[in-house]
Amino acid sequence: MHMRIAALFAALVFSSHTLAEQVQVAVAANFTQPLQAIAVEFEKDSGHSVVASFGATGQLYAQIQHGAPFEVFLSADASTAAKLDSEGLGVSGSRFTYAVGSLVLWSATPGYLDGSDAVLKANQYQHLAIANPKTAPYGLAAIQVLNALGLTEAVQDKLVTGQSIAKALHFISTGNAELGFVALSQVYQDGQLSSGSAWIVPAELHTPIRQDALILKKGEHNPAAAALTEYLKGEKAAAIIKSYGYRL
Repeated sequence: MHMRIAALFAALVFSSHTLAEQVQVAVAANFTQPLQAIAVEFEKDSGHSVVASFGATGQLYAQIQHGAPFEVFLSADASTAAKLDSEGLGVSGSRFTYAVGSLVLWSATPGYLDGSDAVLKANQYQHLAIANPKTAPYGLAAIQVLNALGLTEAVQDKLVTGQSIAKALHFISTGNAELGFVALSQVYQDGQLSSGSAWIVPAELHTPIRQDALILKKGEHNPAAAALTEYLKGEKAAAIIKSYGYRL
């Protein structure tokens, strides 16, 4: 009897391990922390594991086009995922919006920003960091905000451009720029700023940052790819996503 139970237990352990898969995910840099938190819960709940690569959406798009082994793409916009879909690199019908992002003007110095655009308009700073608007949707949103406020020409010589939103944050965090535009999710959690000072940019000043997910062709037959995208639509993931300042 004991032998039979032991054999049954061994079979169950073996089968659970054979069902567990790994999924390679290309993730927009703004979603780094939320995805890391979601991956921990997803791995606990499903047994599947996540291998994530973070970067600017445009850079990740180029890597996917050149055959990178990604199976799921979490874009920082809707258009890049749609483009991959139309080019036949995505699984038809798998694309959906997993988050709507917020842009924030942030300084690492507490009290530097007063919750408004006053400091930005006063233009007394030396450097203003943004992500590359050609590859990073949050960089494009920053340019739209500057245009909307009529500040584009005034700040042109002060712009410090990072290849991704993570690099823009690095410029500000290290003091290479007094302030800059980053994703709210990078400096915010559970309803408050994690450090520094900020102005949360009103959504009407830029095109909505609708972030779409897509299962890529390389992940079409990987159950972990389907499981992760379904998990992103669930309540546990939604709570994490909201805690970083995203809207759903």
